[in-house]
Amino acid sequence: MKVVIDMGRTIGVGVVSLGWMGRLHTRAYKALAEKFPEIPADIRLVSCCDLVEENRKLAVERLGFYTAVEDYRDLICNPDVDVVSICAPNFLHRDISLAAAEAGKPFWIEKPMGINAEQSREIAEAAEARGLVTSVGFNYRHTPAIEFARQLISDGRLGVVTNVRVWLLADYASDPHGPLTWRYDPERAGAGVVLDLMGHGEDLVQYLLKRRFTEVSAASETFIRQRPKPLKGGIGHAGWIVSDELGLVENEDYCAVLARIENGVMCTLESSRVSVGPRAEYIVEIYGTDGSIRWNFEDLNHLQVCLGRNNGALQGYINCMAGPEFPEFARFQPGAGTSMGFDDMKVVEAAKFVQGVLDGQQYGPSVADGWASAEINDAIVASCGDRTWHDVMPVSGRTTFDK
Repeated sequence: MKVVIDMGRTIGVGVVSLGWMGRLHTRAYKALAEKFPEIPADIRLVSCCDLVEENRKLAVERLGFYTAVEDYRDLICNPDVDVVSICAPNFLHRDISLAAAEAGKPFWIEKPMGINAEQSREIAEAAEARGLVTSVGFNYRHTPAIEFARQLISDGRLGVVTNVRVWLLADYASDPHGPLTWRYDPERAGAGVVLDLMGHGEDLVQYLLKRRFTEVSAASETFIRQRPKPLKGGIGHAGWIVSDELGLVENEDYCAVLARIENGVMCTLESSRVSVGPRAEYIVEIYGTDGSIRWNFEDLNHLQVCLGRNNGALQGYINCMAGPEFPEFARFQPGAGTSMGFDDMKVVEAAKFVQGVLDGQQYGPSVADGWASAEINDAIVASCGDRTWHDVMPVSGRTTFDK
């Protein structure tokens, strides 16, 4: 039985963990009244859960939450909380989402859903069993340029898609003096850059092509093998204070993948968290028999498009700037040249989640999509271990990448 919230009512929100992503979810919910005024519900920030007293105080005094608690179970059991945002570290995702599912509360969970495919399957099956509308934080899907590119591909403007290149290169862990956080511990994070960055690339490819990965061959490496242990936590990757004592980094900094996708499409993926130069160079290239597209997150308001093979002196890419003709752009900016940003993608994600809850329909990335990504990641990790090709296991449930 689907869980549906009555039209026209107040939706009480609970946010678990008020780090960078929890604060971003909070801002996204607040923006819905302005950016998506047609959604027939008032958003009320009912409860925030965080272990840090300073964050709980911030939630109530500055961010507008009615109350703040230390235990996520108190938040989930609050009868005024209708939907739950899960923004805690990876290793907590399973228990929190299973508790939300048991309580029959729709949830918006950040990726990766768990530290491996087994946990992601548990989460997906629990939500599906209760008929819950869910959302997973594959926010790059919601970039207007990506949505426009997906339509071009779906309309056949690139011809038959032949191959894909994706690389996600970042520098957030390039400093060897950066803190040894939970992200470097397989027990708490799972894999390293594969789960943190490459999962976004996998989902983008499946979403753009509406096809699933079928097998992978991969190799990985850890380049910074020791990091200083933290003395004081920060928010996201910033604000940490470290000691002189070093600890081991136990998951990968870098990974390269060769993959096959349905219908004979070939794909290469590369991810690094320790690159020096690229700050957040997340690039997707889709090649077809009649054209290709390129998108770079560092320049997210542009899409490079080449259509046709016989354009003479004009053969090559045109640089299309996102504007009101692109999906959802006009909600945020009046015209091309006035750019959208990262936070705006989360507002679109929040809108799909909340509207889906109201309608009892799955509009945004689902827990089945999160599970699908986890199966790709597990196959990549296994291939890195034994240096052979691995099949990607299919998943059940309501995937949306293929809709």
